Amino acid sequence: MDTSLPPADELVLVDRELARLDARRSQLLARRAWLIQALYRPVSAAAPQPYPRPPVADSTPRSAQNVLLTLGGTLLTIAAVAFTLVSWGSMGIGARSAVLFVVTSATLAAPVALLRRGLVSTAESVAALGLVLMVLDAYALHRVALPGTDGLGYTAVAAGVLAGAWAAYGSALSRLRIPLPVAVVAAQLPLPLGALAAGGGPTAVAWAALVTASADAAAALWTRPAAVRITAGAAATALGGWALLTGGWLSLVSPWSGAALLLAGAVVTLFVAWRVPAFAAAASAVAGLSALAAVGGLLRSALPADWAVPGYVLCALALASVWRLGTSAGEETGAAPGTGATATATSGGAAGTAAPVDVPGSGRPHGAESGSAVRAGGRLPHGVRLGLAGAGAGVAALGVVWALPPVVTGLLGPVGRTTGVWSGEHAERVLTSYPATAALVLLVAVAVLAAVPRLWARCGAVALAWALLTALPVSLDLSYPVTLSLQLLTTSAALVAAVRPGLLTRGLRPAEAAGHAAPAAQAAGPTGSESASATGGPAAPVAGPGTPWAPWAPSPLRPATAGVDARAAIGWSAYVGGLASAVSAVGLALDVRGATFAALGVLLGLFTGVAVLGAGARRVVSAVAAVLAATGLVIAVAAAGGFEDHWTALTLLLVPAATAAVGSRAPRPVALAVEITGGSVGLLALGIAASRPAFLALALALGGVIAAATAVRPERRRFASWTAAVLFLLATWVRLAVSDVTTPEAYTLPVTVPALVVGFLRRRRDAEASSWTAYGPGLAATLLPSLVAVWTDPEWTRPLALGLAALAVTLLGARFRLQALLVLGGAVLALVGLHELAPYVVQAVGALPRWLPPALAGLLLLGVGATYEQRLRDARRLRERLARMR
Repeated sequence: MDTSLPPADELVLVDRELARLDARRSQLLARRAWLIQALYRPVSAAAPQPYPRPPVADSTPRSAQNVLLTLGGTLLTIAAVAFTLVSWGSMGIGARSAVLFVVTSATLAAPVALLRRGLVSTAESVAALGLVLMVLDAYALHRVALPGTDGLGYTAVAAGVLAGAWAAYGSALSRLRIPLPVAVVAAQLPLPLGALAAGGGPTAVAWAALVTASADAAAALWTRPAAVRITAGAAATALGGWALLTGGWLSLVSPWSGAALLLAGAVVTLFVAWRVPAFAAAASAVAGLSALAAVGGLLRSALPADWAVPGYVLCALALASVWRLGTSAGEETGAAPGTGATATATSGGAAGTAAPVDVPGSGRPHGAESGSAVRAGGRLPHGVRLGLAGAGAGVAALGVVWALPPVVTGLLGPVGRTTGVWSGEHAERVLTSYPATAALVLLVAVAVLAAVPRLWARCGAVALAWALLTALPVSLDLSYPVTLSLQLLTTSAALVAAVRPGLLTRGLRPAEAAGHAAPAAQAAGPTGSESASATGGPAAPVAGPGTPWAPWAPSPLRPATAGVDARAAIGWSAYVGGLASAVSAVGLALDVRGATFAALGVLLGLFTGVAVLGAGARRVVSAVAAVLAATGLVIAVAAAGGFEDHWTALTLLLVPAATAAVGSRAPRPVALAVEITGGSVGLLALGIAASRPAFLALALALGGVIAAATAVRPERRRFASWTAAVLFLLATWVRLAVSDVTTPEAYTLPVTVPALVVGFLRRRRDAEASSWTAYGPGLAATLLPSLVAVWTDPEWTRPLALGLAALAVTLLGARFRLQALLVLGGAVLALVGLHELAPYVVQAVGALPRWLPPALAGLLLLGVGATYEQRLRDARRLRERLARMR
């Protein structure tokens, strides 16, 4: 073929087309198979049932057989026990021996014949009965032949003999599943009971249990039957756990005895972890805890009491460093743990290696050790390293938790230490006898976490560094000035780290230090050469725009920190600590006047700097904190100057005025947060001024001025203008109330006039606007309260003025066809006229004869009835005219 493409490019295109055709062919074949199954699905015709079906059995023959055999064996066991306890004493020595020998021998020999006939279940039941008879024989032998023998010693020997006999019996009859597990259970008693019989204390009994558990572990590793392995494993876990717990207790009361026991148990457990990869992590974690308890107990006995926990922590950190011993090159360069194992497994699968096979008696797949060694870089298996490092990290974490009470006291202590604002006295510390070595534990934890090149470790190091600085005043019992200075320095350092966290990201892995750029860099996947080296085969064509993405293809591997910005994470870790230290410093500074001014001034500068130089949400929070610090300064100045509450309220209005000015030049999120905080301070000022109404009116007016000035800005115009109007109105009302003005029009007209002006301007912009929305609220604000006042006012001036105003409103509504004016004005005018005519109507009705009002009412009803249709047409016409009005 002669084409214009180079052979390499043409080969890539041909491979892509063949892959696409193969995928399409697979899809069509799957669809064809489904269609064939749907079209030719066999339909089974229901066969006639001339006779009723027999009832279904409640149980299978096998289950019924098992129930019968179990019941039979149980009854025989009960009979044997009753015979031994009741009828045994009425027989002679010869008869007893004959019965023991004949019954036990016959019972143990019967399973041989039953197994030859294939009656395995029956043989199991008879064998179980024989095992119980052997126990009864041992009991009977002790009661009759050896009554003076020590019970514990005899039980230990009998258990050993029975365990050996049952093991030999089960090995001879390998088809029986009961004898060997029962022999394992019986083998748990000889050594512990023998140690107790010999007068051994807890140490000797624990050693006996540990030796027994070691034998159980060996049986679980190197025996073939699954039942024996499971029983031995459970027994090893129970006895070994009890021995290690005893060793932990001994490490506190007798360190050397406990250390030897714990170290021996750690060796056994670590060997099990090495041999059984499935339980490597858990077993090695137990081994690590045992070793830590042993070594830590020795250090605890040699060091002062205050240094016990630091000793445990140092040992734990040394154990946790085991993780670094087997770190592979891929992990050093930033690959997550286990990546190398994944690549190795992929390589083995591609090369056609055989799957792991089970080795008889090992309890684990063949090749597990070599796979673990590969994952561990040829040193320690991955699971072992994980368990040991986890144990060390857990103990170290407990040490850090032990060191936290001074941190809590240093952070919340100002609440308990402050006896009164500006009292100059400081209460005693809540925590006075805690070891000073807690600070050393925190320092070591900070150093260790800082050395780990992971983002979570760096965030933890920042948090623990803040905790260390917070705990130092308590641990070292520093004086008040030094404590306050250290609190402010801690706040400053945390806020600086929050603004410029770049220095704290040095040494991180490249994928984590890059933050959000790492996922984009790694989303492209491996290159052709990398794929070839990972799979052991030839390099696949690099996917291009024309390459179809198969639905079954795996998605590219993503790093564990995808989407996490290292700078943001570290910055927030430092920032939260800075906020907590700032609050604590303010609480501590309230004891002394000068300290209060100094602390609030420093915090105002710090938070202002973060609000200017920071980014994101930290900038907004810092702006709010700066406003609060400024508010605290204003209150402190007012308190130092001896201002009364109402003067303090007026002084606080400086804060919303300043925030309004700052908001006009700050970015949008910061400006909104600053102005909301300033408005909250303004509400606080109004609440303080409420005790003096005259000053409250002044404060409301000043707040209206601030809102009116803010309304100049286009983005705040709507809200600020309404706020200013409300504040001015409230100021007017409060001022009128202070002046003892009770005339309602004095309160309503300041609302009505601006409302009518606003409605008029709206109608000029939008001629289709309803008169109810434009003029209704303004007119109702004055007409309705005045109407209520008219009905309670005996004078004639108010009804006359209200009537004239209502008449003017009605005429304007009729002239300009405004429904709201016509209806409101007409209704108020009618009610005012009724109010004025009501006395005369009452007098006239009282002068008329009693029969005349009913007669007039009847005539009225007759007239309405005679002209009912006309009245309906008039009412309909009036409603239509009103509806046509705006």
